[in-house]
Amino acid sequence: MMRRLVLVLLAVLCGAAAHAQDMATLVADRVSIAADTTLIADGNVQVYFGTTRLRASRISFSRTSNSLIIEGPIIIVDASGTILIADQADLKTDLRNGILKGARLVLDQQLQLAAAQINRVDGRYTQLSRAVASSCQVCAAYPVPIWEIRAARVVHDQQEHQLYFDKAQFRVAGVPVFYIPRLRMPDPTLKRATGFLMPSIRSTSTLGPGVKIPYFIRLGDSRDVTLTPYLSTTATQTVDLRFRQKTQSGDLEFNGAVTSDTLVPGLVRGYLFGAGNFTVGDGYRLSFGLQSVSDAAYLLDYGKAQTDRLRSSVGVTRTRARSYLNAQILQFTSLRPGEDNATLPSVVGEFTLHRRFSPAILGGEGGFQLQSYSLLRTSDADQAGRDTARFTARADWRRNWVLPLGITGSALATWTGDFYKINQDSRFPTTVTRATPVAAAELRWPWAKTTARGVSHVIEPVVQFVYSPNNGNAVPNEDSTLVEFDEGNLFALNRFPGSDATERGLRANIGIGWTRYDPAGWTAGLAIGRVYRDRDLGQFSIGSGLRGRTSDWLMTTQITSGGLSLTDRALFGEDMALTKNELRLTLARERLGLSTSLLWLVADPAENRALDTSEWAMDARYAFSDRWTGQINWLYDHIADRGTSAGVGLQYQSDCVTLDLSLSRRFTSSTSVTPTTDFGLSVGLSGFGGSAKAGVSRRGCR
Repeated sequence: MMRRLVLVLLAVLCGAAAHAQDMATLVADRVSIAADTTLIADGNVQVYFGTTRLRASRISFSRTSNSLIIEGPIIIVDASGTILIADQADLKTDLRNGILKGARLVLDQQLQLAAAQINRVDGRYTQLSRAVASSCQVCAAYPVPIWEIRAARVVHDQQEHQLYFDKAQFRVAGVPVFYIPRLRMPDPTLKRATGFLMPSIRSTSTLGPGVKIPYFIRLGDSRDVTLTPYLSTTATQTVDLRFRQKTQSGDLEFNGAVTSDTLVPGLVRGYLFGAGNFTVGDGYRLSFGLQSVSDAAYLLDYGKAQTDRLRSSVGVTRTRARSYLNAQILQFTSLRPGEDNATLPSVVGEFTLHRRFSPAILGGEGGFQLQSYSLLRTSDADQAGRDTARFTARADWRRNWVLPLGITGSALATWTGDFYKINQDSRFPTTVTRATPVAAAELRWPWAKTTARGVSHVIEPVVQFVYSPNNGNAVPNEDSTLVEFDEGNLFALNRFPGSDATERGLRANIGIGWTRYDPAGWTAGLAIGRVYRDRDLGQFSIGSGLRGRTSDWLMTTQITSGGLSLTDRALFGEDMALTKNELRLTLARERLGLSTSLLWLVADPAENRALDTSEWAMDARYAFSDRWTGQINWLYDHIADRGTSAGVGLQYQSDCVTLDLSLSRRFTSSTSVTPTTDFGLSVGLSGFGGSAKAGVSRRGCR
């Protein structure tokens, strides 16, 4: 009898000629040898054999039978993390073959399989008799798992990471739900394997109830296909397709569907979306996007996307410290009622090369840009079918100086030359050239103060004078029809978003900003500004807030504190009447998440907005407990005094199951879509071909 005696078991009893990798090490409180052939180890017994570790209360080793009689509780852990727990075992010395009684098999610390008896064969197969499988924790407080699979026999193929069930019965809360003679499922350590995925239920007022049954096809370590039949009892037969591939240089993905339904009889409906991004050498990246659909209503009918304009593209980009290059071709298709794709720019070609440099003589920072831009319409009608091409060269320069009293002065200048080629529009010549110089001076005077309480205040008044001559030939405005006036472009030399329209005349941009930093962790900010012009050139519409000799007042307010963020951006005139206002509130707490916004836009025919717009949008989440989470969202139109869309969802997530319920309603209608109610249900079981859910409570078990 010895305390914690350490023996090299196989080296002593099986012959010293055994290889090192075949040697096992035994550690126990007491070790004895009976009749010169049997070694008995008692108390805190541990055996290490290669990457396998065994713990037990007692082990008897028989040299004659070359086997181990083990008394429990027994725990065997191998390199993959698979755990075997048993009351009694009769195993060969390599721990790869034998019988375990009253045993449990734990895979990847997720899926548990309990059996009256477990047979291990060649270290690869584990056969369980009269087995129960579940990833739910079972304890005295919760003796019945949420779900379980009972089977006469279960075979675990450790090499292929597969589980085979014979005469399987699926139970929910102990109640049998359905019976399957034979069932194959991946174990939780397998991330990718061909087979069925968890089905989901979807029911809509237009399509009726249906079920989606995804089938995953593994095409290798970096490619896969998922086929998802969508079967409806009344209205539709649809097959969804997803293809994914990842390479050393990038990745691509295609999603699509083919449909035959009663909504549009006699038409094969469907869609195809694709995207890819690749590195092609020397810093260049090649990307493409594909969006195509059979009809305008399909995406909304089947809940694929909310977009009403499709965009396909292929392009090359390269970004470096001092340069940027982008070349792309785009194709647009509108799904909006009332828009004619023949008169919309359907094909767009664009090339941009931008370089930054430091001028040796002038100092400061300069830039040079070359750009070409082409638009093609399929219509041959005059004006409505106009095609244009533009080539632009632009140079810009800026230099800053620090003046007395901490004032920062800046000088800015740009020069832009444009050449236009215009077809199918009798209002313009076939070729047009235009030059646009801009000069500006800017003064900033930041003030900073810190109080005795550690509160910091920063105030910065800014005034900027800009001049650009009011001349130049008229050209079609293709890319600058919608103008936003906000704090991001208050001090911009040109507030038009594109190049076809340029802001002209003498003007002064003034503004002041104040920011308060509190040591308690919250920040408040306020900015207000305005544009004054020498004279009104009629370049801007009422909805932009820039019309007239003096623009609307721009005011932005922001408060942030931890997970709270409140932002308001408003444009208002001398009479305090709002032109635009957007209020956004976001709140992120452990249990509560909230995002809501109020939007007001004045009517502006120049922006295709015949009526005022007032909308309220909200998206909220609340965790009722560690398991239950509720969600709600809606979009309300105050002008029409009705809801646009609304939705509610409920999710249950535990250590072994995830349940998602959703109900949504789209209230709006048009010539292509009708109001629709959509119901969805999906269930996910942990423990099969996936990772465990982190941070999920286990039903109060201790």
